[in-house]
Amino acid sequence: MSSTNSLENIFAAFNKLQVLVVGDVMIDSYLWGKSTRISPEAPVPIVNVLKRENRLGGAANVALNVQAMGATPLLCSVVGDDVDGGNLLRLLEERNLPTEGIVQSPERVTTIKHRIIAGAQQLLRIDSEIEHNLAPHEERHLEERFMQLLDKADVVIFEDYDKGVFSKANIARFLELANARNIPSVIDPKKKNFLSYKGCTLFKPNLKELKEGLKVDFADENLPAFEEAVAQLQQQLQTEQVLVTLSERGVFVAEGEKKTYIEAHHRSISDVSGAGDTVISIAALCMALRTPLPFMAGLSNLGGGLVCEQVGVVPIDKQRLLEEAQRISLDKMYADRIV
Repeated sequence: MSSTNSLENIFAAFNKLQVLVVGDVMIDSYLWGKSTRISPEAPVPIVNVLKRENRLGGAANVALNVQAMGATPLLCSVVGDDVDGGNLLRLLEERNLPTEGIVQSPERVTTIKHRIIAGAQQLLRIDSEIEHNLAPHEERHLEERFMQLLDKADVVIFEDYDKGVFSKANIARFLELANARNIPSVIDPKKKNFLSYKGCTLFKPNLKELKEGLKVDFADENLPAFEEAVAQLQQQLQTEQVLVTLSERGVFVAEGEKKTYIEAHHRSISDVSGAGDTVISIAALCMALRTPLPFMAGLSNLGGGLVCEQVGVVPIDKQRLLEEAQRISLDKMYADRIV
């Protein structure tokens, strides 16, 4: 692939990929309004409702980002057999996302994050959820759906929000199944199962999750301590490839002992919600194509920044991402390594 058309070819190749997203799905609920006065009952703003909206969140938003990048998402999760679970399935169908990998259980509650927004300012978030692990029969049903979808996949995303879909046992089992088929696994972790993803292909925490997961603390600017923590993570997880998002300071990627820092692009930030979902989606697509890790990190970093310019959890705009990548000649930075 020549350096002059590699970006176009990579973005075209995304269209041929199938991505299995397994993890915690949820509904992001928004109440939009305006606030011009304080309540006489308590020192809180009064919001006059203008619009209500439900969007797909968690692993389902990752699937939306995969779809927005032109690939085919395959979604696997467990939700409640409740009104909200039915609404989530309806939202999936409305967005042309598959539902055959979704297990409904009467013993669980479908996760919803209710956000109250006045103007462009989020005032309050109310969560409805349960976080305990799946029952044994729920785990069996989930594994059945996972195995049915795995053979179609070019890459697997583990999207962990600590809402109970993942346990140490099923993480190990799912990774074993993926590795046996040489299907790369890309991990978006949370605290509870942080060190359970041994043998994964790519591990993508943010800086806060890295510190909490390893139970270490250091100043964000202390790069030697940070790199030592990443090396410790590589050793414990038995994986060479780690991508760490660093908020306004960009991203860091390690491949064995090779380290690359990529600065964030200057943006007008409106809302960071969902940026991590965009980053993991783009990273997974690049992993499936075996692009160089620095290129993967650079493109993921670019995409995460773009979605932060919009309010609420929204998927990436593929065409705009391509145009931004072309504008900064992202492919030419790694032309000698893109094949």
